[in-house]
Amino acid sequence: MLPLLAQDNPAKAHQEAKGSLPSDLAGAQVAVPFEGLDTLCVGAWWERDSSQIIELRVPRDDVLAFGLYTVQGHVLKLSAQLYPLYPKETRVVRLEIQRDGGWEEIARQEVNETGWSTTFRVEGWDAGRDVPYRLRHGDTALFEGMIRRDPVDKQEIVLAALSCNSNRDRGLRPNYVRNLRHQNPDLVFFAGDQSYDHKEHTAAWLKFGLQFRDLFRDRPCVTIPDDHDVGQSNLWGEGGKVASLKGGADGGYVHHPDYVRMVERCQTAHLPDPYDPRPIDQGLGVYFTNLVVGGVDFAILEDRKFKSGPAGKIPQQGPRPDHIVNPDYDPESIDLEGMTLLGERQLDFLEDWGQSWDDISMKAVLSQTGFCGGAHLHGRLENRLHADLDSNGWPQQGRRLALRAIRDAHAVHVAGDQHLATLIQHGIEDYRDGPWAFVVPAIVNDYYGRWWWPEDGVGGGQRDLESPLPWTGDYLDGFGNRVTVEAYANPESHSRGAGYGLVRFDKLNHRVTFECWPRDVDVTLSDAQQFPGWPRTVEIPKLER
Repeated sequence: MLPLLAQDNPAKAHQEAKGSLPSDLAGAQVAVPFEGLDTLCVGAWWERDSSQIIELRVPRDDVLAFGLYTVQGHVLKLSAQLYPLYPKETRVVRLEIQRDGGWEEIARQEVNETGWSTTFRVEGWDAGRDVPYRLRHGDTALFEGMIRRDPVDKQEIVLAALSCNSNRDRGLRPNYVRNLRHQNPDLVFFAGDQSYDHKEHTAAWLKFGLQFRDLFRDRPCVTIPDDHDVGQSNLWGEGGKVASLKGGADGGYVHHPDYVRMVERCQTAHLPDPYDPRPIDQGLGVYFTNLVVGGVDFAILEDRKFKSGPAGKIPQQGPRPDHIVNPDYDPESIDLEGMTLLGERQLDFLEDWGQSWDDISMKAVLSQTGFCGGAHLHGRLENRLHADLDSNGWPQQGRRLALRAIRDAHAVHVAGDQHLATLIQHGIEDYRDGPWAFVVPAIVNDYYGRWWWPEDGVGGGQRDLESPLPWTGDYLDGFGNRVTVEAYANPESHSRGAGYGLVRFDKLNHRVTFECWPRDVDVTLSDAQQFPGWPRTVEIPKLER
């Protein structure tokens, strides 16, 4: 059962929480590592009204909010997320597993008061069987789940992919949880923007967990933070530099590094160990790595962390450094030497990962956003951008390097961020010579819709005449990149374009099927329909070994 949330019954929830306050809090404090950030969960947090996001003063048997896990190379990594604790409460969380009909404690971990999470790392894990687990705090608080066995014997491995969990809708996500538990994916991927509360990540992260925890309590889950999670509207990380412009378009991070570290720790500490763990500037960590589920190898990238910021580096072509509104500009004028996308460390990782095929049947890349300009209209029908430098269509040289690495690995690409579902086959030197890429829709799309809407209203070259969508085929995006658009779900579509993606990996036939489901469709019904243009099945060339 989910704990009572403020929005379900505000008066009752507040009264229960108020009644749980200890009587000896006068003058007490919890450490405050930064100013003006995460204020609902630091200091005397119990004195503040958090109900606009989530009621934090929960009954003490509910303080264990949720857990997230992955298993890689016989190593279990499991993060426990707690509500804020009172000063005199224990900071110890216990991990127990079910063995021989009883519960056995196998580890204890201290909770980090910055973000209220902790992570267990258990080596020698037996990935060949289902193992029930529970997290314990104090005498009564617990969270239960199950570590699934690795489904190596399945012909089809299913990935669920979601992104952009807007703060314009604070409710639960019962449609998503019902649908996805029915479709039963082997892995769940949240591509970013799990939080849109730029200065209150812990409270928003707790809300995200309560919305989706019944989906990932019993299956592996990948969560990676994007720009809004770290408190920025856009992010060009430039290896961890400090941004000097308010919007960060010069590159770097705008918030305190301890806050950024907290966000990444809460969202990514349960991922497999990073490929190259060396920290970047400001002591920020990295998490790019890979995860194998059922013989499908998923590379997990950090699109934003090393990417160059545009301000001061390229000619400005609009009211903002990152927005090009002049359709007559020369794309080569911004295709400059020295601009970085993934960075050398991640390119080295992709090259190494792409050549590693022991016990691997297929490969996929998971990242935050797409590698082209896949949207023409932003926010409203009147706001046409020729090119958006927040997308990974720029820098073009970095895009080409990334796509070659993904293509050479015989991988597909899955991402989020754009609020617009698209299925595109990239072109590098020519149309259709690059990897397939599925950018999944927003979980909530009432905030900032985007449209694929060519200005001339004409279908692209060699378009599929059987497609129900008019604007498919070969195009150049605003950066001069070749793209072949196979499907898109504009905001006037069902559910205003909100929903999620499923990717089915057929290991025997080396095929990938992309599915795109609207938010308010009930997939348990026989007449449930996907967005027009989906599903689409493509064959992936087998690696000659």
